[in-house]
Amino acid sequence: MHSTRRALLRNSSAVALGFAGLRALGGESVAKAQQATASTEPAQPATKSSPARRRLLDLPAGFSCWAVSSFGEMMSDGLRTPSLADGMAAFPGKDGRVILVRNHELTAADQKRYGPFGDKNELLPKFDRSLLYDPGTSNDHASQGGTTTIVYNPATRTTERVFLSLAGTVRNCAGGPTPWGSWITCEETVQMPDEEYAREHGYNFDVPASAAGGPIKPVPLKAMGRFNHEAVAVDPATGIVYQTEDRENGLIYRFIPNTPGELAAGGKLQALRVIDAKSMDTRNWRATTIKPGDSLAVAWEDISDVESPDDDLRYVGFYVQGCARFARGEGMWHGKDGIYFACTSGGSMRRGQIWRYVPSPHEGTTRESTAPGKLELFVEPNDHNICENCDNLTIAPWGDLFVCEDQAGKRNIPEQYLLRITPQGKITRFARNAMNNTELAGATFSPDGKTLFVNLFHPGVTVAITGPWEGEYSL
Repeated sequence: MHSTRRALLRNSSAVALGFAGLRALGGESVAKAQQATASTEPAQPATKSSPARRRLLDLPAGFSCWAVSSFGEMMSDGLRTPSLADGMAAFPGKDGRVILVRNHELTAADQKRYGPFGDKNELLPKFDRSLLYDPGTSNDHASQGGTTTIVYNPATRTTERVFLSLAGTVRNCAGGPTPWGSWITCEETVQMPDEEYAREHGYNFDVPASAAGGPIKPVPLKAMGRFNHEAVAVDPATGIVYQTEDRENGLIYRFIPNTPGELAAGGKLQALRVIDAKSMDTRNWRATTIKPGDSLAVAWEDISDVESPDDDLRYVGFYVQGCARFARGEGMWHGKDGIYFACTSGGSMRRGQIWRYVPSPHEGTTRESTAPGKLELFVEPNDHNICENCDNLTIAPWGDLFVCEDQAGKRNIPEQYLLRITPQGKITRFARNAMNNTELAGATFSPDGKTLFVNLFHPGVTVAITGPWEGEYSL
């Protein structure tokens, strides 16, 4: 840990509105004394965890962790657990089980060594090719991305089943849980057909959180737009789906379905516009346009040509329709007080921003203009000693945000953390990747709030964390 980063985290407090100050952090020797080092070798399906051979995470005193599923293990369906584990959500299963639906940010044959079908796609003949969204242009390869589903028993710390639940997609980065018990997985790409790919990519897919299932028949949700998707959040009160776009000049979208809960039945795509500032640049790169705590009234502009063959929705939205521009919209989650989302490279120092959108009481209706929704900049750290860019995020049942940093392999940053942010904006470190310097991803709480799951992106390990969630704790 860099001494300057430790010192700033120990002694500093944020001055911008929206921060309540930083929690004091002890020195390296204190942190080592308090770190929880319990972990396990990757658990095989239907087995309990075993004694640790390597440390996965460093955690505050009283917390422990163990592996639930790891790259390379044979899954229940006879395929291999894929690598590059990214976005994820947890759902209630039968008799206290937890069902995890997990993304894998894989492409086509160039990363087949990480995919579910083996290093040379030797397992591909065992798979029903009709269940591949993109079977590729030849019979010996296919798109490797998709989702896996984990059935986990927290009472016994046992992984009971792991299986492929969506296959043949590309770069499944993040997504979001739905009120109807599924995971919307998002393709972070606008890949067009070529010598490897047989179909267009850049869509969302709705994957049911089922313990009994297998791979679903992939149905691209085309009305939700074709762009560099990252994450979504569904407001259970309206069924409206909010979406981030992972571009340096991306938009924030919402999708109003024709029938709530039936996304494949179509709907209307719109993009966010600040009412009093046409084509607002929220990134704060050249000048501070908005400060933490500022609240802006917004409207939503209809988006046409949603399949965007030229990948130009963000340009049309900004330059023609006056929509707001955001710096790499990534993680997104629905909370009790609004929709939170991260912009990974936002802020004057490009260290990240977290925003909150509070929907109108008449969201998505003709009365919306009488009481518009509000956009608030929640936090903007502007210091790598506090946050090295924010990516996936989730909200604990008690209201804290848990935010994954995203600077793996960049600017010689050797450490990756999972941050905790209180509703008052106080930022502390909760967990450190002790296995390698890959980013953490897919943070999500079990339905009862007792277990936090998170992924070590590469090679791909899903970790369960338990401990004394009430009170004060940090590294």
